Amino acid sequence: MEAEPPLYRVAGAAGAQGDEDRLGVPDGSGAPLDELVGAYPNYNEEEEERRYYRRKRLGVLKNVLAASTGGMLTYGVYLGLLQMQLILHYDETYREVKYGNMGLPDIDNKMLMGINVTPIAALLYTPVLIRFFGTKWMMFLAVGIYALFVSTNYWERYYTLVPSAVALGMAIVPLWASMGNYITRMAQKYYEYSHYKERDEQGPQQRPPRGSHAPYLLVFQAIFYSFFHLSFACAQLPMIYFLNHYLYDLNHTLYNVQSCGTNSQGILSGFNKTVLRTLPRSGNLIVVESVLMAVAFLAMLLVLGLCGAAYRPTEEIDLRSVGWGNIFQLPFKHVRDFRLRHLVPFFIYSGLEVLFACTGLALGYGVCSVGLERLAYLLVAYSLGASASSILGLLGLWLPRPVPLVAGAGLHLLLTLGLFFWAPAPRVLQHIWILYVAAVLWGVGSALNKTGLSTLLGILYEDKERQDFIFTIYHWWQAVAIFTVYLGSSLPMKAKLAVLLLTLLAAAASYLWMEHKLQRGLVPRQPRIPRPQHKVRGYRYLEEDNSDESDAEGEHGGGGGGPGDGVEEEVAPSGPRPGPEPGGLGRRPCPYEQALGGDGPEEQ
Repeated sequence: MEAEPPLYRVAGAAGAQGDEDRLGVPDGSGAPLDELVGAYPNYNEEEEERRYYRRKRLGVLKNVLAASTGGMLTYGVYLGLLQMQLILHYDETYREVKYGNMGLPDIDNKMLMGINVTPIAALLYTPVLIRFFGTKWMMFLAVGIYALFVSTNYWERYYTLVPSAVALGMAIVPLWASMGNYITRMAQKYYEYSHYKERDEQGPQQRPPRGSHAPYLLVFQAIFYSFFHLSFACAQLPMIYFLNHYLYDLNHTLYNVQSCGTNSQGILSGFNKTVLRTLPRSGNLIVVESVLMAVAFLAMLLVLGLCGAAYRPTEEIDLRSVGWGNIFQLPFKHVRDFRLRHLVPFFIYSGLEVLFACTGLALGYGVCSVGLERLAYLLVAYSLGASASSILGLLGLWLPRPVPLVAGAGLHLLLTLGLFFWAPAPRVLQHIWILYVAAVLWGVGSALNKTGLSTLLGILYEDKERQDFIFTIYHWWQAVAIFTVYLGSSLPMKAKLAVLLLTLLAAAASYLWMEHKLQRGLVPRQPRIPRPQHKVRGYRYLEEDNSDESDAEGEHGGGGGGPGDGVEEEVAPSGPRPGPEPGGLGRRPCPYEQALGGDGPEEQ
């Protein structure tokens, strides 16, 4: 009986047409191997590489937009809640009806003290936290602490408000230092992904040319500060859509105010103690606070889900492996760099001018003369002017580097001189247009100041091993300036303007002197970054080609950390250990091993 033919062809067997299929390709054992496991016939390696790096560049843009939006929402929620809270707690009727004799003014004073005083110690722990958690996770944790501060306002008591304010003060410098470091790193990564062919030709360990990432840094800082300055406008939304409906008009709140502007003393001297016509319902307050809490939570999700890492994992390991003692000391050692010493007055002025816009200009000139109900619109004008003018930072692409920074300082100088001789009359609205113009122009100067300083630091300090230290120093000095304003809040307006004017002149002169030194070719003295000392013994660190070598090490031939640099290195034994192999771990060497020079089992 004949066997039935198989239903399907057996692989490798010749068919009815012999050893070739219909297309003429040999079948069976004679089939070419390339047809089975070779590359895809239409594969274009250059096109795929181009698409890959295009996706990488889009990822960097996504990171910048997510970090900028997260920072805007976080700071907007914080300012909006703090402003609404202070206005409600200022009203005598609200305090007596809602809280009785709980001592709410004393709680508010201690809360403000926690926010303004705690950052003074930030220089001690900020670099350690950033290196320990990483830049992205430090941003996420700091935004979470801001959200914690918002959540404590559901139950306003001493044991909720004051501890959360202290925690918030601890998170201020780490948040903005990691933000500045993150934007700078994104500019450097965008340059790498845009010039990947040049990097492949030069080799992975070769540093890019100095200043090569500067155009991208200018663009990214302009984007970041456009979003950041919008936070002042976002902070006014609770005021515009909720609290303004409960406020008295200026004839009531300013009834006892006698002088404004340059003739004023302290903050709103003579302002009425009752500013609310009717008290807002607790349910409405809970709704507003819930919306703010949801926005803060959204900011956390943006940073967590959309922001990528600032460094590769091996780079993160290198940054931590220089030693925690060195990480603690390096911010102080950078004081020997004359560039930072010359920029310190500008750092201080950068903190003074923002707080003057929110307190001196908005309160001493604005609310004092046109009423509390127009405070939100003045700050919106400042916010929109600063946000739109952040694009002016792109002038650095065509103009000399000092021009945007000095232009912002010059604009603030003219405004400060004008405010020094202007005392608007209380309860008079004819000059309100001058206030709006002054707020917008002050915002223009603030935008040029912020974008110019952050871009300048990113250009002067390109080494990824130093950037977190530099931005920590920058924002720490800003915190010191804000603390100084907090201490001098009761000074006359003329004294505040005089301090602002002197700081501005000193900052501009010091910065121009620094640029003059650099043009003369003076080389700044920078502290050496120790070479990473890896404690992990794995394949990654036993390669002959050190894949984890940092850029600075590749440029200087291994960086610091060789013998003679004061850094202890573990030296592997060159030959076999004399004496017999120890029989077990954890025992003391026997006398025979000690006589031969052996030390017993190795300690791992």
